[in-house]
Amino acid sequence: MAWVLTVLLLAGAVADGVFGDGKGAVLLGLATIASGVFAAHGTIVRPRLTADAGGLLIRTLSGAQRLPWPGTTTRLRSTRRLGRDGVTLEVEHDDRLFVFGQLDLGEDPRDVLDVLDVLRARWDQRPQ
Repeated sequence: MAWVLTVLLLAGAVADGVFGDGKGAVLLGLATIASGVFAAHGTIVRPRLTADAGGLLIRTLSGAQRLPWPGTTTRLRSTRRLGRDGVTLEVEHDDRLFVFGQLDLGEDPRDVLDVLDVLRARWDQRPQ
């Protein structure tokens, strides 16, 4: 959706530059850049979080980071802002905190935490 918005904003900026006063083209151009950066970020770092029996893999703009289950804690954080409840998944490992919302995960963070708990249990039950 962000790429579609970027293309529409670009078309609007070009149309306003050709047929409009130019000031609107500048504003639409800035909106196009912002939308394009957001879209590129979403494309580059997807999927943000993957997990298996060995641990987590978190992708950021600086690269992928592998977090083994030992020393990794996962928890939900609920906040209420402007009358709306928000839930995020927090992953902490070696004094690093990663926060994922529903947009990052593509699923409800509560459901993702349930899956992570099952995978961690598999790691805990493996033969030593």
